[in-house]
Amino acid sequence: MLDYILFQTADFLEKMPKTVRKKKGQFFTSKETAVFMASMFDLSNIGIHVDILDPGAGTGILSAALVDRMIDENRVKSISLTCYENDQDVLPVLHHNLRYIKEHSPIDFSFAVHEDDYILSQADDFERTLFAGKALEKYDLVIGNPPYLRIGRNDPAAMAMPTVVYGAPNMYFLFASMSLFNLKPGCEMVYIIPRSWTSGEYFKTFRRYFLDEGKLEQIHLFVSRDKVFNQEQVLQETMIIKVRKEKKAPAYVKISSTQTNDDFNEIEEINVPYNAIVSGDRLYVYLPTSQKDVEVIKMINRYTKTLPDEGLKMHTGIVVDFRQWKELKKEPGEHILPLFYSQNIKDGRVNHNPTGKEYDWIADSKPGLIQKNQNYVFCKRFTAKEERRRLQCGIYLAKDFSQYKFIGTQNKINYIDRVDREEMSAPLTYGIYALLNSTLFDLFYRILNGSTQVNSTEINHIPVPPIADIEEIGKQLLDAEDLSTETCDRILKGAAYHG
Repeated sequence: MLDYILFQTADFLEKMPKTVRKKKGQFFTSKETAVFMASMFDLSNIGIHVDILDPGAGTGILSAALVDRMIDENRVKSISLTCYENDQDVLPVLHHNLRYIKEHSPIDFSFAVHEDDYILSQADDFERTLFAGKALEKYDLVIGNPPYLRIGRNDPAAMAMPTVVYGAPNMYFLFASMSLFNLKPGCEMVYIIPRSWTSGEYFKTFRRYFLDEGKLEQIHLFVSRDKVFNQEQVLQETMIIKVRKEKKAPAYVKISSTQTNDDFNEIEEINVPYNAIVSGDRLYVYLPTSQKDVEVIKMINRYTKTLPDEGLKMHTGIVVDFRQWKELKKEPGEHILPLFYSQNIKDGRVNHNPTGKEYDWIADSKPGLIQKNQNYVFCKRFTAKEERRRLQCGIYLAKDFSQYKFIGTQNKINYIDRVDREEMSAPLTYGIYALLNSTLFDLFYRILNGSTQVNSTEINHIPVPPIADIEEIGKQLLDAEDLSTETCDRILKGAAYHG
């Protein structure tokens, strides 16, 4: 049945341009991924009748994979499938495919297709039930590939679910929230979703709801981001999650990984303590893929303070050049200040050599665009996926640019200074650099955030040693006169810092 539906889907894809589907956030699951997702469910305690939900069903690929598995394993006597799909282009294909399953199923199979908006049709129940403390769960299993679509804060779907929306919403986490709501207690959902929800401010309200009401049991990661929806040619950091609607956390979470979406026969697996995956405040979901990663998490989490706790903070560079182009200058001069870009960070130092940009200078006419010339640690905000390090930092020393009282920082760098805006000492500056330039902190950030962007909010939440220890690290780095990662690693491995 699945092969037939995949054939129908391929025919649909040939007729429907990818550009049209992309605007809807619509990407279709491969056969291998659908079969793997269906295999993730624990069916050992399933009854003879099962109710399945497939929200955003598309052509029915995921439903077919799950039904196929249940029939092959002789698990149930009857299946009732509920699909939500309101795309008028794909609905005829979905109806055709579900009728095909019904006609060819050796067990009792029934289906219903709701052509309503999945979110808006149930949002009132979602919000009312949460506050009333009652439950309206309906389904034994939920399997889904939701739309990956950013929407505005004033979008009806976002406004309908304020409990889980903070900042810039995306349809995929609204779908995931509603699917968890639709589950019966103790039952499971399997979703393929972007990795972005595991960290960042915009997803924190969703994380808290999702991880309060449900518990992660398995996470599957793809090492190659361009091979998940390979027939769609989509660059996306994607993962598959299995979540049980349960208040009590399991002892362990299974973390599995493959290179692509078509090599599920070569899966690597580790079992990781739940508290090494989900932070106690549900602010982050860590994604280790090896025992080495687990040890990194444990090492960092031994620290109890963050940069802001120690009076320090990472900020994002101030100048957005396409907005402030009137203030940008090609040459130095009176009332003209150096403007620093990520290209000025090299080999652990910050220079002001020509960057290849047309404008390396900025006028001092707008105080809000400039900052004091004092010691900072600069960090690139963006790196390439293939680069060896995610945290690429440089030490900025005010004395190297002593002719200026102020400087400018472009928006594609982050900088660390003191919260009180007083100047950091040289040892403290070098100590912060040593932390971020170490292998330990770089690995931790990669586990925390799968994107290529270095987010200042996340850096400010990473546990760090006490400020006195950071200064001592900096003194040792100053004495070493070598800013390499190897030197930073050697200093951090000292007994005073790792026990």
